[in-house]
Amino acid sequence: MKETASSERYRQGMVTRRAVLGDAHVDRAAAAATEFDRPFQELITEAAWGHVWSRPALSKRERSIVTIALLAALGQDDEVAMHVRATVNTGATREDVCEALLHVAIYAGVPAANHAIKIAKQAFAQMDAEKAA
Repeated sequence: MKETASSERYRQGMVTRRAVLGDAHVDRAAAAATEFDRPFQELITEAAWGHVWSRPALSKRERSIVTIALLAALGQDDEVAMHVRATVNTGATREDVCEALLHVAIYAGVPAANHAIKIAKQAFAQMDAEKAA
């Protein structure tokens, strides 16, 4: 992932991506990028982070809650954990995550919510342990 991509949307996406996921996460993704997946990394930076996450209509907190619910409903475990960890940067609270996952239970199914709750609990426990260290 090259930080010098020419698109303004890419540049805005990188600012937003770093604000939500943190520099360490984005730096790891950049360091791990290869010629094979670099186009994908550029796409998500420009489209997801530069276009959708950077829109002003919803706050980062609101986008965080929606994203966690959608990822949980789709069974995207790694992404759920990543976005739960990102709540420290988005302002979404643990209560927000709980409420989002209750919606998942009703609208996408109890098994999806149950599994996402397990993932969220693990992510929160890890965050607490890191904070205490």
